Amino acid sequence: MSDFKQVRVQQLDPLEEELAASSARGSLSHHALQPPSRAGSSADRLCRPCPWDWTFFQGHCYFFSKSQRNWHDSVTACQEEGAQLVVINSAEEQNFLLQISKNKGSTWMGLSDLNEEATWHWVDGSPLSPSLTYWNEGEPNNVGEEDCAEITDSGWNDAKCDAEKFWVCKTSSSSCPNT
Repeated sequence: MSDFKQVRVQQLDPLEEELAASSARGSLSHHALQPPSRAGSSADRLCRPCPWDWTFFQGHCYFFSKSQRNWHDSVTACQEEGAQLVVINSAEEQNFLLQISKNKGSTWMGLSDLNEEATWHWVDGSPLSPSLTYWNEGEPNNVGEEDCAEITDSGWNDAKCDAEKFWVCKTSSSSCPNT
């Protein structure tokens, strides 16, 4: 079952089962839970800024894959969920992603120089800011046509886009209704 299908199945489970499962796997602390709210006369639902198995950080939701894909398939997987391969906008976000990546291994991010060698752009079309880069020493080096960027345990590296790695999607969080 794909990573996203597993998330959808979990969304259908009763709240109590999900909370018990989250607690058992130790992932409850990785989510920004908010108090339950009533949606009209329907049953209690937990108001969350992010879908189940997504992590909230500074107004955005992040999905850390449990499987590996090449860079292009990772971009597509994120788009299919209304998200994008992560675009890093701050030092705080970089540190957050670095901490997660240390436990997972190399992880694709939404940065490449596929359109023009040595001109790095994010998947949202924005250019890489020279003031906000975290390349490992000597990188990017383009050894063997490395055109896609990954987060490693120490910073960024350029890698071959067809290599299979974990990946992380990013989307805006949703607000909870005031009820």
